[in-house]
Amino acid sequence: MSLRDHLHEEMTAATRSGDVLRRDTLRMVWSAVYALEKRDRATLTDDQAVAVLAREVKTRRESVAAYRAGGRDDLAAKEEAEIAIIAGFLPQALTEGELAELVAEAIAATGAPSARDLGKVMGWLSPRTRGRADGKVVSGLVAAALARADLAAHDADDHAAAPPSGADAATGGRPAARGGDGRG
Repeated sequence: MSLRDHLHEEMTAATRSGDVLRRDTLRMVWSAVYALEKRDRATLTDDQAVAVLAREVKTRRESVAAYRAGGRDDLAAKEEAEIAIIAGFLPQALTEGELAELVAEAIAATGAPSARDLGKVMGWLSPRTRGRADGKVVSGLVAAALARADLAAHDADDHAAAPPSGADAATGGRPAARGGDGRG
């Protein structure tokens, strides 16, 4: 059974059981899935449905932060309950260790030598982490790993090719002039 069909079945069961919060939450999610299907004129695959569910969770997390900042803990609690319901349909979240392994694998697979290759690494990682990890967290881990690799490469280059005490051998030990017009 597809995730889409499972979602619809659970929505029907919640309606029959009288679970108002679950029913309303699943109706909102189903509405988002259905709207995307209507727009694209195609039935969603499980990966596409997971992307919709992940987007719904992200929206609710942002709402929780806004409600807490506004002092509306009652609405924040409702949003958190909705997140818990939707999370039941998402794949198991990745642990920190699994994320670190995936980041290392992605950097090795793409051959990314520096932080400028963040997009390339994220392009490789995104389909593997979609719905299982927050994109901001993944991006932060990739950026940190690439920055560490970049610093290590620069440190190795600096020690191997650094002229003595910053002086250029061609100028006789004097620092080189900044401009090319002779004004120093």
